[in-house]
Amino acid sequence: MILCSLSCLFLTIALCDAAEPWQLGSQDAATPMMQGIIDLHHDIFFFLILILVFVSRMLVRALWNFNEQTNPIPQRIVHGTTIEIIRTIFPSVILLFIAIPSFALLYSMDGVLVDPAITIKAIGHQWRASTQPYEYSDYNSSDEQSLTFDSYTIPEDDPELGQSRLLEVDNRVVVPAKTHLRMIVTPADVPHSWAVPSSGVKCDAVPGRSNLTSISVQREGVYYGQCSEIRGTNHAFTPIVVEAVTLKDYADWVSNQLILQTN
Repeated sequence: MILCSLSCLFLTIALCDAAEPWQLGSQDAATPMMQGIIDLHHDIFFFLILILVFVSRMLVRALWNFNEQTNPIPQRIVHGTTIEIIRTIFPSVILLFIAIPSFALLYSMDGVLVDPAITIKAIGHQWRASTQPYEYSDYNSSDEQSLTFDSYTIPEDDPELGQSRLLEVDNRVVVPAKTHLRMIVTPADVPHSWAVPSSGVKCDAVPGRSNLTSISVQREGVYYGQCSEIRGTNHAFTPIVVEAVTLKDYADWVSNQLILQTN
């Protein structure tokens, strides 16, 4: 019981879609992109363990065998062709095994590879750091205005039961699960960054241009993120909440939002 309590206090393996105290590891993957990032991390970590064991053994062996007591007369070695070839080829092979999946993952993350079903635009503001405007460009109300809304941070002294402190908003970004989405990120003033760890997305917003990325959430749920760019007052309190729902629930949500916007 004591060990279980200590493990809960000091070590948490991430099994959810929001940050945890003393978290070790990434959040659960909600998109193929994030799953690829996690798999690549595990693959590289395997090679790091091999390198650590090999280098540690060499250091321990050198300290044990080559000292003044065990080897008072050192041998002069000027050149070793075999060991030089091995220490050149072996790291090159390891880098090759790391580079191939890395390039494949980078290519899959670069831009929109599939025609998106929905386009969402996120606009960053410096002096309204606690809010994040969103625009659903595919839907128009009766006055031909796109579906837009502001997502305000829930104050830390006014959260409801079960809400995360400084991570919850009043209007979530609702998206359908298992659907290809295109996110357009742009700032209204200074640089911003739209980041949701569970989706594997961190898209910077640079003044004067619009950056885009693709998302395909594979399971229903609520995913938390934050603007991860230092840019002004309250920069640490700009949460991003994405809620993935079924296609039917998403259609109902869009209809209700259009009705509210019209009224």
